[in-house]
Amino acid sequence: MSVPRSLIASERDIAFLLYEWLNAEALCARPRFAEHSRETFDAVLETAASLATEAFAPHNKKSDANEPYVEHDVIVQIPEIKTALDKFVALGFVAAGQDEALGGMQLPKVVENAMMSWFMGANVATSAYVFLTTGNANLLCAHGTPAQIATFAKPQLAGRYFGTMCLSEPQAGSSLGDIQTRAVADITLPYAAELGQCYRLTGNKMWISGGDHALSENIVHLVLAKIPQADGSLPVGAKGISLFIVPKFLVEADGGLGARNDVVLAGLNHKMGYRGTTNCLLNFGEGKYTPHGAAGAVGFLVGESGRGLQAMFHMMNEARIGVGLGATMLGYTGYLHSLEYARQRKQGRAVDDKNPTAPPIAIIEHADVRRMLLAQKAYAEGALALNLYCAKLVDEEKTALEPSARATATLMLDMLTPIAKSWPSQWCLHANDLAIQVHGGYGYTRDYNVEQFYRDNRLNPIHEGTHGVQGLDLLGRKVWMQNGAGLAQLVEIWRETAVNALKTPNLRAFSASFDAAITDLLATTRVLGKANNAALMLANASLYLEAFGHSTLAWIWLEQAICANAKFDAASPAEKSFYAGKQQACAYFFQYELPHARTQLALLASLDNTTLDMQQDWF
Repeated sequence: MSVPRSLIASERDIAFLLYEWLNAEALCARPRFAEHSRETFDAVLETAASLATEAFAPHNKKSDANEPYVEHDVIVQIPEIKTALDKFVALGFVAAGQDEALGGMQLPKVVENAMMSWFMGANVATSAYVFLTTGNANLLCAHGTPAQIATFAKPQLAGRYFGTMCLSEPQAGSSLGDIQTRAVADITLPYAAELGQCYRLTGNKMWISGGDHALSENIVHLVLAKIPQADGSLPVGAKGISLFIVPKFLVEADGGLGARNDVVLAGLNHKMGYRGTTNCLLNFGEGKYTPHGAAGAVGFLVGESGRGLQAMFHMMNEARIGVGLGATMLGYTGYLHSLEYARQRKQGRAVDDKNPTAPPIAIIEHADVRRMLLAQKAYAEGALALNLYCAKLVDEEKTALEPSARATATLMLDMLTPIAKSWPSQWCLHANDLAIQVHGGYGYTRDYNVEQFYRDNRLNPIHEGTHGVQGLDLLGRKVWMQNGAGLAQLVEIWRETAVNALKTPNLRAFSASFDAAITDLLATTRVLGKANNAALMLANASLYLEAFGHSTLAWIWLEQAICANAKFDAASPAEKSFYAGKQQACAYFFQYELPHARTQLALLASLDNTTLDMQQDWF
């Protein structure tokens, strides 16, 4: 009996990306991953697929329809959320990529992300709690003291505590230099110095996912705040930001929970998607609780004062790639749902069939439906390949034997992180839009899942920095860093792929198109760099981000097509269909998508000032 294909993710595609393209199995030759093998990787992935299918996917619609609410100062959620998370924790998945000494599995990041793809595709809202917790603990393991790691990171990796990141404030939004939360040193607090200098924090934080709930013993908030200067004023700008650990409950010397900290839920935000994830406005130091006899939330300084944003970027960059993975898998599961629907739904007849009594055909036989499905396939499978490639770069950065290989991986990650976050957030959302269209009128109803996937995914273009923020990061900083070394490294790798594609006759035209797109991108970047007008250069940074992203995905698809073509001749008939699908998706991307990037680059190279010159009173 054949096993039904999953509508969450594709086991075959994940295996292709991990083993046939990225050669993840070769990582087992490195000391950190020496205890692993293809068999252990597959066991983790199979377990993840089963748990995601059995415990995460079934309550996705229920948690969407039954949002969290507050009753007697306690957040109430459907019980299935905690049941699923408890099972996730019991399998040790929170610490999947961490050191064995910290209770981790030491999985490669590329395998860890492949594992998480199942949970994000099954239920992105429930997955958000562990996604944030892992990122919080990873930051503390990188920047915290041994005592901070033992007290706050280890319980998170064990799944006893959950974590958050508290950056934004109602008045500041993404402009973190304008935050007003303050942290005043309190030397009277009875904590060992190993936990860091103690402070009392006061202020408000907005849009805090997982900011309050009853899903874990404790919640560890990582909070950005400013330490007042000698005259009592707060430092101006981002250089004055510090990072603090602020737990919901204080932790005693024996590891037990102590007094409730002065962190108060001020309200829940009700978003169009991710409804199963609590999203909170938190007040720090409002005086409702008085830990150790005084108002003010107790916090512990992480690293050096005034350098908190640099430490927080450890979690933020990890979160950006994670947001990209969530966006990818919402697009991916939407694609699989619409593909299944298109195969089953019968409507209309072939355009050359003039017999009105002929039975209707499955809508997948209509060319326009296949166009929409092919676009979704190109977006979703391309985005997943990009995300796993970036995860493999993390493994290279940490474990490559040659220092030069580690340095190259760091440069590539710096360049690709804005793309890995924003491109899936834009184009896998478009895939969800197409999935609704494939469903026709049914797609807008709650009887089908695709309308929720769209609502959930619409949050991701804003999560962890908008397209505008990512565009400014890419064009305003990344392409110029180290005198353009990152861009030069990326282009070198791209051109290697273009040369390799020339060896395959049916890819030669795509190789030429890609080479021309690279030339356009470099020429446009040079023109923008010589503009001598920062406002003009950055006015259309989002457009540059989009064109750069499409160029990146053209490379990703050319890489996949080269790999698929090499496997095609020796494949079984079923495998030939899989590899042919990869090559056709590559063809779609080059014929339908890449030309948009070249048009955008031409517009950018003209230094058009239409948007810059628009005056607000003209609207």
